[in-house]
Amino acid sequence: MKESKPEVWLRGPLPNILLLLQPAAHALIQSSEEIERYLADFPDDKLWTKTVGRASVGFHLQHITGVLDRMMTYAKSEQLSELQFKYLAKEGKSNEDISTNELVSAFQHKVEDALVYFKTLSESTLKESRTVGRKKLPSTTLGLLFHAAEHSQRHVGQLLVTKSVLTYSED
Repeated sequence: MKESKPEVWLRGPLPNILLLLQPAAHALIQSSEEIERYLADFPDDKLWTKTVGRASVGFHLQHITGVLDRMMTYAKSEQLSELQFKYLAKEGKSNEDISTNELVSAFQHKVEDALVYFKTLSESTLKESRTVGRKKLPSTTLGLLFHAAEHSQRHVGQLLVTKSVLTYSED
């Protein structure tokens, strides 16, 4: 039997990440671990299945990866690239050539990238103004990073419910 670890936020601070960013970093790692655990045996043929009019597991995986990538771009005070816009346009569109494992791995890679970025930040950078999207809506570096983390957690919950409905069986 695999030994259960405490939730990420109860494992202590992550090295070289500011105290103010610890909750966001913990939430992203928690999302990554939960997705891996929840989808370990998830069948690829259900990846794009919608249930009760709600988004598919595939959508949630693509969306949280894309949002994390976009929030990191805005946090760096950069504009989205053409590649990011193309990714956004494909979020949630059924693609039988993509596996569950590939989407899980893509999210985990983005989490790793985010944590590397977190290690480069100073407290003064966290307070800097940032803008979001073409409308240049106001935020801060910290606001963007917090949103990336809480957004991921929200979609992990939705993903779990969708996965549970799609794989439920009365034994």
